[in-house]
Amino acid sequence: MEPFYQSELKDIRNKLTMMGEKCIEVVRISMQSVENNDTELATKVRKMDDAIDELEVTIDNDCVRYLTLRSPVASDVRFLILAMRACHDFERIGDEATTIAKRVLHLNKRFPSTDHHHILKIDKLVLEQLDAAMHSFIHNDTKEALAVPKKDREIDRLNKENYKYFLQKAGEPDLEVNTYFDFIFISKALERIGDHATNIAEEVVYYIEGEDIRHTDIAKRAE
Repeated sequence: MEPFYQSELKDIRNKLTMMGEKCIEVVRISMQSVENNDTELATKVRKMDDAIDELEVTIDNDCVRYLTLRSPVASDVRFLILAMRACHDFERIGDEATTIAKRVLHLNKRFPSTDHHHILKIDKLVLEQLDAAMHSFIHNDTKEALAVPKKDREIDRLNKENYKYFLQKAGEPDLEVNTYFDFIFISKALERIGDHATNIAEEVVYYIEGEDIRHTDIAKRAE
């Protein structure tokens, strides 16, 4: 039988895994609502975000309790730091998915459009990032974690192209200006989700290797 304090760490890990899975799902649903102009899915996203928020509070409290009562060894401290940082990133991912859903609701009240430019490409890359970050955490895979920031550069590039494209479209006569500004915000929300996925991957590397790679050439992002 494993010591009870190890079961507490396992419980935190399970909750963090559940939170990550919920975040991947909420991003998928928010982008399905964009692709299909689906008001029902957009409304569902806002409800799902509440469960993500609750998990953040629970994980934070569990980590503080463990740090206070259990005198953890170095590797356990790194895991608890990962858990507290990652659950904040997951919470922010849920918020960005909610931002996307709100924009869909705005769009569907006015002028739904299928002219998404590179938004769906960014969505695909972001979901790949999130899947890889979660897989690296679950399997303690440094190599996979280190691959996540590389996708971030392409996401940043596509987001900049989206900004230029939609800003130009918003300036054309006889078009619904606010529609294209909504797409700018959706693209930016996806780019931020990519940033949070990269943060999580960097935190996984710190947990496994004990090396902080933030702001280093190893995890250098787009300039």
